[in-house]
Amino acid sequence: MARTVNEEEFTAKRNEILDRAQRHIDTKGYEQMSIQDIRRELGMSNGAFYHYFDSKAALLAAYIERGQDDLDKVFRAIVEDPSLSARDKFQRFFATLNRTRRKEQALLADLIRVWFADDNAIVREKTDEVIVWRRAPLLNAIVHQGVQEGVFTTPYPDQAGQLILSITRGMGNVVLKLILAFEQEPDALHSIDEIVAASAAMAEAIERVLGSSVRVLDRPDAQAVKGWMVALSRTAEHTLT
Repeated sequence: MARTVNEEEFTAKRNEILDRAQRHIDTKGYEQMSIQDIRRELGMSNGAFYHYFDSKAALLAAYIERGQDDLDKVFRAIVEDPSLSARDKFQRFFATLNRTRRKEQALLADLIRVWFADDNAIVREKTDEVIVWRRAPLLNAIVHQGVQEGVFTTPYPDQAGQLILSITRGMGNVVLKLILAFEQEPDALHSIDEIVAASAAMAEAIERVLGSSVRVLDRPDAQAVKGWMVALSRTAEHTLT
């Protein structure tokens, strides 16, 4: 008769697997990470491993979701800071996101190709759902404050967070695909112009959702985008060699 694993044991073993996966991702990248290597290092059978993660894609989704915990603590601290105006909170929220993306260039470069593979469509959808579930209430709180302060005029503050995240996730995917195209064809400078336009359109759409009469989000220029994309492409080359 198989031993019953309680929730605490299950969570501990799941985190142990994720810790080992993170080491592999950090040292050789996601694509080169092998479930067999992780399984052997932990002394697990195939069946035991798949009790926790039924695929490599599911392991990736859990890895990304766990990485949101520390980020969400920063977001919560911003939202709960009584000294900040709603506009300051909103700008800091997105500035934090941008800093995180710059910090994780290596991981983004490694994942950008596999993330858009057809096999990972369900993983992408589930990850997006988790992010919306975590962050929409935080954005809603900022928007409510902004309405009270008179800087935002949306009549739908309780729906604003979900709308904003739908915009950022959708346009974010557009930008990532353009980056992938640039990686494959570095001379395609039109990709940079398209990224600048997509980023500006995203910012304007968000400001319209807020009902803000002034700019709330920065728009990157072509030079900034090119620098970021070149750095990302070099990181990708380093990761794959």
